[in-house]
Amino acid sequence: MTTGTCALGPYRADLVETYWRWEQDPALLVGYGRQSPESLEARTEGMAQQLQGGNLRFTVYDLTSGDPVPAGVTTLLPDDAVRTAEYIVMLAPEARGRGLGTEATRLTLDYAFHITNLRMVWLKVLAPNRAGIRAYEKAGFRTVGALRQAGYWLGKVCDEIVMDAVADDFTGPSVITPLVPG
Repeated sequence: MTTGTCALGPYRADLVETYWRWEQDPALLVGYGRQSPESLEARTEGMAQQLQGGNLRFTVYDLTSGDPVPAGVTTLLPDDAVRTAEYIVMLAPEARGRGLGTEATRLTLDYAFHITNLRMVWLKVLAPNRAGIRAYEKAGFRTVGALRQAGYWLGKVCDEIVMDAVADDFTGPSVITPLVPG
C-alpha cells in the first residue's frame, strides 16, 4: 500500500536490529512513557513472538528518495470481539517531522477499515506530545477524552489523551477502495 511518498509493507524479522535502534531513541522512550531501554537480545526474542501473534504490524517505508527506506512501524492491536483496535506508531528519528507519520497512520486506518473491517481504532498519546496529536488529527483521529495523570513526560506527571477514528468518519483518501470493483 502506497501514497507515493510513504508505503506500508510486511513486518520483517530481518529488520529487528533497525526496529530496536529506533526504540532506544530518547524521544521515543519519552513519548511512550517508558523508563528503560531494552536489550537487543530481549527485542530479538520478542520479535519471534510478535511475528506469531494476532496483531497487525507493518513496516513504514519512506519513498521520497525513490528507493523504499524503512522508516518506522505501525501496529494495530485488535479486539476481535468488538471489532476495534488500539493503534501504535513508531518512526525512526530521521523520519520525523516530514509528514510520514500522518501518511502511515492514514494508510493503516485505510487497511483497518477496508480490509480488516474494524469499526473503530483508538490510541493514547501523552498530552505534551503536540506534534503527535496534530499528526493523528490530520490522519483522522479525534480527541475523545483524557486519562488524568496517567503518564510521565520528562519526569513530570501528565495526562494521556485518548483519541479515536471510526470507519464512518474515515474520508480517506483510500488507496484500497479503488482497487476493489464495486
